[in-house]
Amino acid sequence: MNASRRSAAVLLAAALATAGCGTGSTSVSLEVPACATGDEDHAANGVVLMAQAVPTATWVPCVESVPVGWSFAGLDARRGSARFWLDSDRDGARAIEVRLTADCDTRGATEIPSERDGLRRFERVTQVTPQYLGRRLYLFPGGCLTIVFTLSGDNRGEPLALATQSLDVVSREQLATQVHEASGERLDLDPPDADPPEAGRSATDDGRDPP
Repeated sequence: MNASRRSAAVLLAAALATAGCGTGSTSVSLEVPACATGDEDHAANGVVLMAQAVPTATWVPCVESVPVGWSFAGLDARRGSARFWLDSDRDGARAIEVRLTADCDTRGATEIPSERDGLRRFERVTQVTPQYLGRRLYLFPGGCLTIVFTLSGDNRGEPLALATQSLDVVSREQLATQVHEASGERLDLDPPDADPPEAGRSATDDGRDPP
């Protein structure tokens, strides 16, 4: 795709997000929300959609690569939340769901060292047999990234590693620059008078660290 077509795609994503997420309707995409596409390594349209769905989020999830045996199953972005799914040929449909919200519930989760700078990581496993059900949460200023696992296969290590190795985040600042430049400085990711994001909060925020 040449530069002009990439710019048009970014503008389309920005327009859809502004029109759809602002009214509470849903924007749906079947395009992989890739962290980098094309010669300029721009984030895909879906990443921009998610950023505008959750305007406080300083980080937005994206896909580095889709491994063999996995497939992208769609993205849903609406005002206040966004999510996408990955299907597995071993673990079934929507074996992994990735959610972006302004906050999240960390009750019952254990905080562990995070591999991502600036993001606090929590783990919560609710079932290990016959299915493995659990969540990995990343809390950061203005938002929360939740990875939901519904695994039916015998090998749970691969999907868990997938969440670390194939999923990534892109900064809101980077996306804002991308939209501004791709539009010829005509559009912004966020309104000029938007308030700065607050620190991401969990359901346990009461002046103490979550459990």
